[in-house]
Amino acid sequence: MDDLERELRDLSAWLATPEPPDVTAGVRARLAAAPPARDAGRRRWRYALAAGLAALLVAVLPPGRAALADAMAGLFRFAGVTISSAPVATPPSGVPSPPPGQRSATLDEARRLVRFPIRTPTVLGPPEQALLADPDDTGGHRVASLLYRAGTLRLDIFDGRLDPVFLKQAGGSDTEWTQVGTAQAIWIDGPHPISYTDRDGVVRQASARLAAATLIWEDAGVTYRLEGNLTMAESVTIATTLQ
Repeated sequence: MDDLERELRDLSAWLATPEPPDVTAGVRARLAAAPPARDAGRRRWRYALAAGLAALLVAVLPPGRAALADAMAGLFRFAGVTISSAPVATPPSGVPSPPPGQRSATLDEARRLVRFPIRTPTVLGPPEQALLADPDDTGGHRVASLLYRAGTLRLDIFDGRLDPVFLKQAGGSDTEWTQVGTAQAIWIDGPHPISYTDRDGVVRQASARLAAATLIWEDAGVTYRLEGNLTMAESVTIATTLQ
């Protein structure tokens, strides 16, 4: 129970959320129902605290045991992206390697060679460059990336139902919930390390780089990851113009 309480408390420090439901009354009711015996009362208090914190997590995280287990381990999975709350000891240095099999493509070619729709933000106009990465044996690519503003603004697109595609270490950055239309989204404010996770679930540390502020959201099973020198409001505005 000590580990459970510690992990749940640590999680609350790094993930800002909308106003959660008030679970105080339920926890107090459990405490009031505890028997007078000191040991039994202490055990019931700890269980009540853990239950209350777990209820709070369930209210703000996607449902499921896996989400809760990951949260207690300092990990949070959202739309094919794993976000770690662990402090970053050493930021990436040097020139990162690209994801496996990355190559340039036209936008039309990229749309033919992925198994998910590629929608683009109309407010940005046509992308200056399109990239495809991580092809399978049949030539279907796992990730498409669209670059704008001389590559300083990047939109990664992939099937959000896949195993995690990116690992983001947001321990030193503000992370909060927001919305793109009616869809939930996550905003990571400020630079943070990001690595590519290959098809075998192996994190490719050679691809690690320092990412700019990022907005992550999902639309019809497709994940969009918008990265650049933008505010959250600017990113959300761009995201709402997908077409």
